[in-house]
Amino acid sequence: MTSRSPAGDLVTALTEEVFAVNGRLLRAGDAVASAQDLTSARWQVLGVVAHGPASVAEIARQRGLRRQSVQSTVDRLRADGHVTAEPNPADRRAPLIRLTPAGREVLVRLGPPQADWANRLATAAPRKDIETALRVLRRLRAHLDETEEG
Repeated sequence: MTSRSPAGDLVTALTEEVFAVNGRLLRAGDAVASAQDLTSARWQVLGVVAHGPASVAEIARQRGLRRQSVQSTVDRLRADGHVTAEPNPADRRAPLIRLTPAGREVLVRLGPPQADWANRLATAAPRKDIETALRVLRRLRAHLDETEEG
């Protein structure tokens, strides 16, 4: 049996902390999004398609989610009129999900409360620490993406 190296112990501790923080971020997102009758899951999908149309698989890949859960979220957003599904010229089986004007308006209304929340949370650590954390998480995500694809 292989034992963890000191760096492996750190990665394990980081992973456990990321799981704990993720749960708290989702709850905070739910609290902010609830004013617009959304969940953090729906907000995440709207955030992706705010940058342009994307297939369910692309949304899932960007957010690190299961395609099935994104499809369920997209179905609810379509029923609420926040997104549409349009033909995808590159793949007929994978429609492109596009933000509607109503969906864009919801995102606009979520902007100020999200900014207030982010600004409050930003006081928890020095800016340099937050920048370092962001760089490390991006590097780890890129490595995980490479190992999943390879």
